[in-house]
Amino acid sequence: MENISEHISYKEATQSPTAIRRGINNNPPDNVLPFMKAVAEQCFEPLRKWYGKPIKINSFYRCPELNEVVKGASNSQHVKGQAIDIDAGSREENKKLFDYIKTNLIYDQVINEYDYSWVHVSFNPGQNRNQAFAIS
Repeated sequence: MENISEHISYKEATQSPTAIRRGINNNPPDNVLPFMKAVAEQCFEPLRKWYGKPIKINSFYRCPELNEVVKGASNSQHVKGQAIDIDAGSREENKKLFDYIKTNLIYDQVINEYDYSWVHVSFNPGQNRNQAFAIS
């Protein structure tokens, strides 16, 4: 399978230890791939270029079954392939990612999750709300 973007492999975008343990097929349907590529190209890649070093992807695509198992929101953008949860390795570094996204990129939502434990960023082509907030 082809890469989602320059720095995101298909495997990285779909892998989930929970899905593996539960035997859940977490491969996205073809109609979701354009959304995955859009959030990767519009949000992740410019961020990665600015940051200049690898950024870990905690969660990208989640099929409905996996999203339910991990207790994701019923309307989660991960199910639509529109969201990525990222981690630069520390709260301080994650704050840098959050601030850069908020100030410099076009996005639907950027969320500081649990005091910068990770950052959620989403992109919804043609319907971006530019919402930045924290969840604790």
